[in-house]
Amino acid sequence: MKSQRNISEFILLGLSYDQNIQIFCFVLFLFCYVALLAGNLLILVSIRCSPLFHQPMYYFLSHLSTMDICYTSTVTPKLIADLLVERKTISYSNCMLQIFTMHFFGGTEIFILTAMAFDRYAAICKPLHYLLIMNRTRCHLLVLAAWAGAAVHAFPLFSTAISLPFCGPNEIDHYFCDIFPLLKVACTDTRITGVLVVAFSGMLSLVTFIVLFVSYGIILFTLRNLSAEGRRKALSTCCSHITVVILFFGPVIFIYLRPPTTFPEDKIFALFYTIISPMFNPLIYSLRNSEMKKAMRKFWSPSLFSKEVHS
Repeated sequence: MKSQRNISEFILLGLSYDQNIQIFCFVLFLFCYVALLAGNLLILVSIRCSPLFHQPMYYFLSHLSTMDICYTSTVTPKLIADLLVERKTISYSNCMLQIFTMHFFGGTEIFILTAMAFDRYAAICKPLHYLLIMNRTRCHLLVLAAWAGAAVHAFPLFSTAISLPFCGPNEIDHYFCDIFPLLKVACTDTRITGVLVVAFSGMLSLVTFIVLFVSYGIILFTLRNLSAEGRRKALSTCCSHITVVILFFGPVIFIYLRPPTTFPEDKIFALFYTIISPMFNPLIYSLRNSEMKKAMRKFWSPSLFSKEVHS
């Protein structure tokens, strides 16, 4: 590996050179990260400590909240800390680790969102067989498959990154290490590698996005057979899922499903799937879900909840 590279660290150019903008971003992203941690931990603990954990949808939601925390924590703490320093650096080993963990946790989140779509399909389109289809063993297997699929997605990208030779400029025009910015500073012809990354990472995002939207299209089409109350409840749940899917997949597809190059706008789009989407997930899933709000009130304010029940 030493013969392939002459650098031990990379310089991250970050979001902006303007000091005032950096201070503003520090306050904003610190607030977002604290809100993200608090919101996802609130959902995680509320589900784990209530009967909702035994329901497949909330079982997957607890895993999604865990992935949101892990995924964002691979990037955001470093971003926040770098906003306070003039020279933003990351060691070669930490850069490679960041690439692997980002794509691993991000891939797991993609497959868990797919499992959640399958759960809603079974609940709405096959209600009589729902408990048989989504038994706890199958739920465990779907989560295990999500982890395995993420590993299959992340390891080739990680192998591609560590095989790149770096011998010249070490400035990455981004706020974290990712495969496309690294291809730009590698001292070799990376056109074929870039096409392989697009085919592997970009197509995974696009195919999953299409599968999810077809699934929710079938679900929405099936809603016409339900009662008005059933339609309202199912539509509320599906709208929450669809909102999360669009917030996450839209920027991801823009970044990875295109010719292997980088644009200044990439950093803005990356904020959506690294910070904004994970921060809004707890709000989207809790504010539109009466069962989730009830479980949160029951766990965090049991005396207040009991008064509401008796009244």
